[in-house]
Amino acid sequence: MDAFISQLPALLGVVVGAMGTGLVAFLSARSQWRRGQAVRWDERRLEAYSEFAQVLKEIQAISLKVLATAAGDKYRSGLNEAEAFPRLAEADIRHTLVWESLLLLGDASTVVAAQDWREAVWRLEHRARGVDENSEPLLELVQQANASRDRFYHAARRGLGVGGGSVAQSDRLQRRLASENHEPPSPIS
Repeated sequence: MDAFISQLPALLGVVVGAMGTGLVAFLSARSQWRRGQAVRWDERRLEAYSEFAQVLKEIQAISLKVLATAAGDKYRSGLNEAEAFPRLAEADIRHTLVWESLLLLGDASTVVAAQDWREAVWRLEHRARGVDENSEPLLELVQQANASRDRFYHAARRGLGVGGGSVAQSDRLQRRLASENHEPPSPIS
């Protein structure tokens, strides 16, 4: 019995060491699993944000081409209503599906920014379809859509942890639209 009691501290040390090793292995595996899950969700979120931005930009571009054609703008024209409306309908279906992914996966600030951009583009689309009751000048509607897009990208990049500074385009685009021939402003000015 004395031999057993003298070996008891060593035996307890082995048991405690084994339990500690098991606990550390468990915690490490759980941490690794959580990191893997976070990466997977970030990838899905990035995909949802990208798809949303692409389809909304498509709706905006088609709408602007219709409006430019109607206004006789030789720099932006290219789509009449007969060509554009079926494309807008298809884009709207894709937009509705992508919107659900964004609602499911997006963080709150990105969803709010996406809603703002979505509404600004709707106003442009309604103007292009001739169902707009808004009397705001077209350039103001375009500026609102571009500024809303900038806010969406800012929120999405922040939510995904993407660095690299601002990617804002609305001010530059506004200066370009305001020029007579829609050429980009000189980098010197």
